[in-house]
Amino acid sequence: MRIGILGLGRIGAFHAETLSGLDTVESLVVSDPFAEAAKAAAERFGAEVADTPEALVAAGVDGVVVAAATDAHPALIVACVEAGVPVFCEKPVARTMAEGVEVLKAVDGREVPVQIGFNRRFDAGFVAARAAVRSGELGTLHTVRSTTLDPAPPPAAYIAASGGIFRDCSVHDFDIIRWVTGREVTEVYAAGGNRGAAYIKEAGDADTTGAVLTLDDGTLAVVSNSRHNARGYDVRMEIHGFTDSIAVGLEDKLPLRSVEPGVTFPAGTPHDFFMDRFTAAYRAELEAFTEVVAGSRPSPCTVADALEAGWIAEACTLSLREHRPVTVEEVRQG
Repeated sequence: MRIGILGLGRIGAFHAETLSGLDTVESLVVSDPFAEAAKAAAERFGAEVADTPEALVAAGVDGVVVAAATDAHPALIVACVEAGVPVFCEKPVARTMAEGVEVLKAVDGREVPVQIGFNRRFDAGFVAARAAVRSGELGTLHTVRSTTLDPAPPPAAYIAASGGIFRDCSVHDFDIIRWVTGREVTEVYAAGGNRGAAYIKEAGDADTTGAVLTLDDGTLAVVSNSRHNARGYDVRMEIHGFTDSIAVGLEDKLPLRSVEPGVTFPAGTPHDFFMDRFTAAYRAELEAFTEVVAGSRPSPCTVADALEAGWIAEACTLSLREHRPVTVEEVRQG
């Protein structure tokens, strides 16, 4: 098949490399506002260059991968759907939930599939955790713990435009909690602090947060996030039931040091970047998209799925600001 890629920054170039290595992808068409980025990708992967997104969509592509700036996501998703071209778009759907809702209205009920990029759904550990929960082998769940710790904060310009740590970082935890448990979040209580980079506080954001989520069956989920984890990039999940407990991310590259006498775990070099931790997941995610394009599977992460994680992020943002519990229904109703 022939796949188009809109946006060739860090993640777009990474996706181009991954797609060029898939047997089902015969050719790539690339486009970026920065002509040099498009030219470099074309030379590296033997891709065709399209001058504009419109030209790319019209270039006979079977599917489009959107890795452009967030502000461009709504228009590009809708343009692909209106052209009848399946589209994969990195999260978020849009910068604001209001825009995201408009995208959902525009694509809902259409025959053209849209897949939003939440890569943890394709990580082997999280896939196994979901299977364990769905099989009932853990029994009734009572506690879930989800962690995302970055090795260092992003630049100030990124923080200023990110929408805040809950919308930018924690949203991955919110999505994977929903996906693994199969439950919805009804209420949140969030807290946060600033012990690191001053520009994060100046932007009105927190650099370290914790949130307690109540799921619709009474299960409690605890989400921990930080921009500062000098040992490496740490993504984990614990799932505790009345019959058994399991964990995702307890492997030798875990960026955590045990001080128990005689314990050598973890023994490997810690993960230091999200692309390192999720290389295989990103490949599986794009392989899934080629199956979506081929019509052999439905979208594994729809616009509606992505918006549900976004509403949880909105609730946590409000909870942190007003120091109170917030229901997801409150923010959904505006």
